[in-house]
Amino acid sequence: MVNYFNDFANLCFERFGNRVKYWITFNNPWAHAKVWHSYDTQWRAKQKGLVGISLSGDWGEPVDISNQKDIEAAERYVQFYLGWFATPIFHGDYPQVMKDFIGKKSVQQGLGTSRLPTFSPQEKSYIKGTCDFLGIGHFTTRYITQKNYPSGRSSSSYFTDRDLAELVDPQWPDPGSEWLYSVPWGFRRLLNFVKTQYGNPMIYVTENGVSEKMLCTELCDDWRIQYYKDYINEMLKDPLTSHMEMVTEIVVPTVCTLSILLSAIFLMFLLRRRN
Repeated sequence: MVNYFNDFANLCFERFGNRVKYWITFNNPWAHAKVWHSYDTQWRAKQKGLVGISLSGDWGEPVDISNQKDIEAAERYVQFYLGWFATPIFHGDYPQVMKDFIGKKSVQQGLGTSRLPTFSPQEKSYIKGTCDFLGIGHFTTRYITQKNYPSGRSSSSYFTDRDLAELVDPQWPDPGSEWLYSVPWGFRRLLNFVKTQYGNPMIYVTENGVSEKMLCTELCDDWRIQYYKDYINEMLKDPLTSHMEMVTEIVVPTVCTLSILLSAIFLMFLLRRRN
């Protein structure tokens, strides 16, 4: 199928390449690198275009930011989701956490090798760097916590390999679809993750939006307008704003908690001295 798809892509480059300068090989991919190389060797010099890919990626936030297991589970959530395809394209191999967890589960199931395929050195070199820009389809966020799943062969799946549970905050705006909550701050955190993990690539947001909350016979798009406004604002925030938000969300509550604890300890010390 890879060769057939490559033939189809080359036909598109030949017929439309004089007008089309941005190509997305796949929206949620299963075979990509060969087409990028075909464009790079045969068409790029004369057509001056770019070839990228579009990947889905929702953000995973630890339920407890002081719990290392929750932090690691949230990292796994994003790596199994976006990193599954992005990491081979930018770094040449699957995310290490995928190799570790799927390999461990495979051994526990009595399999001789990991259920996750292994790239040869030649394949790693061929895949790495095959992305002129990264398309991201992003919609929502989940809170993530550690959860151990059994390793029985009949129960093994992509979801149980991750050893995590997904949660939502009841205070998040009610969705039009049961899976899609409006969580704008997760969008910015995902963009910062991509910037850090993959060397600040050029990004196009190829999918983003929300379903309507109610059936209506006339235009009633207030929910969707608010969703887009909130998500675009998160994308536009400058680094200083982001840093100040981190201070507000994490540092200030931590300092307040420590202050309360120290005050309580000091009060106990005074009461003991009086007694």
